[in-house]
Amino acid sequence: MSITAIKGFNDILPGEVEKWHHIEAAARDVFSRFGFSEIRVPILEKTDLFARSIGDTTDIVEKEMYSFIDKGENRITLRPEGTAGVMRAFIEHKLYALDPLSKLYYMGPMFRYERPQKGRYRQFHQIGAEVTGVANPKIDAQVLTMLSRFFTELELDEPTLEINSLGCPECRPAYRETLKEFLRLKLDALCEDCCRRFETNPLRALDCKVEGCKTATAGAPAMLEHLCTGCDTHFASTREYLELVSTRYRINNRMVRGLDYYTRTTFEMVTGLLGAQSAVAAGGRYDGLISDLGGPQVTGIGFAVGVERVALLLDAAKFSSSPDLFIVALGEQSERRAFSIACELQARGVSVEFDYDGKSMKSQMRRADKLSCSFTLIIGESELASGKAPLKEMATGVQTEVTLDTDSIANHLKS
Repeated sequence: MSITAIKGFNDILPGEVEKWHHIEAAARDVFSRFGFSEIRVPILEKTDLFARSIGDTTDIVEKEMYSFIDKGENRITLRPEGTAGVMRAFIEHKLYALDPLSKLYYMGPMFRYERPQKGRYRQFHQIGAEVTGVANPKIDAQVLTMLSRFFTELELDEPTLEINSLGCPECRPAYRETLKEFLRLKLDALCEDCCRRFETNPLRALDCKVEGCKTATAGAPAMLEHLCTGCDTHFASTREYLELVSTRYRINNRMVRGLDYYTRTTFEMVTGLLGAQSAVAAGGRYDGLISDLGGPQVTGIGFAVGVERVALLLDAAKFSSSPDLFIVALGEQSERRAFSIACELQARGVSVEFDYDGKSMKSQMRRADKLSCSFTLIIGESELASGKAPLKEMATGVQTEVTLDTDSIANHLKS
C-alpha cells in the first residue's frame, strides 16, 4: 500500500505554488514600504510559551496544540501561531534595548489539530506582522492600512476590514461580569463549547458560529458600550486616522479574538466567498503580552494572514509560469549544442527547456506546446552547418532566422 500524506497536511504543487510566491512577494514589498523587517523564528518552542501567552483556557491550548515530550524530557510544541515566538525572540535577544519601536514580519507554517475544512488545515501557513513600543492609535491605523494595502496589491477587493475594541484590564472585567449575567439566562441554548467556556472565556460566545448561539446572544451587551475613557478615546482616534487616509472599515461589535492576550483594537479581514469561516486575516493590540512573557512593559499590535485562504481567492491562471524558450534538437551533435545554448541562456536569466531523450521533432514540438513555451528554436544538421536556426513565436506562428549564439537568441527573445 502506498504511503499518503497525513490528514490535514497538504502538498503545494507546481501550478499552485506560483500563487504563494505572488502572495509572499506582495507581503515583502508592502511591508518593507511601511518599515518592517523580516524575522525567522523556530517552528518548535517550549510549551510554556504558548500556555502563558495564548491562555490556558483557550481552545488552542486545551485541544489543538501539537505538544510532546522530547528525549530530554522537555515539553515542546509545534507553534500554533506566530506572535508568541516573535515576542519571545524580541525579549530573548533584547531587541527593545536597541529600540523599543520594532517592526517585524514573518512567514511560515503553523500547526493546530483542527478539523480540516476549506482553506484550513492542520499544517497551515501564515504571514504576520508585529509592532512593539507604540501606544499611539496612529500605529493601529497604520497597521490596518498596511493590511488593507496588502490585499489591494493582490487585486482583491472582496475581503473587507472589520474592527472592534476589547477594552483593557481596567474596563473588561466589569464587562465580562455584565455579559455573564446576560448569558447565564441563555445557557440552555448555548453549545457545549460556549457552556464550557462560560466561566473562563465568556466573550467567545459572541462570535460562535453555531446558529443556536447566534440566536441566544442576539441583543447581548457590547464591549463598545462599556469601554473606559482611555479605551473609548483610543478607538475613536484609530477610526479618525483610518478615515483620514480613506482606509475603509466597518465596526463589528461582536468580534472577539480566541487568544487571551488581545486588548483594545481588534480586527479581521473577512469575505463571504469561503463559507462560514470568513476571516482571511486577523489581529489586534496586545499591550500586556511582552511583560507577561518576562519582558519590559512594552506595547504591541499585530496580525496574521492565512496564506491558504488568500490563495483560494486568487485566480490560478494569472500566476502560471511558462518557459521562454524550448530548443528542439535533432541528432546527437544538435543535442550537445542545444544543451550548451540552454545553459548559457539560463545563466542570463532566460527560462529554457529542451528534450532529454532524442525524441522526434513532432514529439518535441508537442512538448513545447504542452509547456506553453513562448518560443521554439529548431536545431538540426543543416542549422549546425549554417550557424543559423529558425526561432518561432508560438502564439503568432511568426518565424525568424537567428544565428546560433546566445547574444542573438537572447536579443530576439527580448524584442
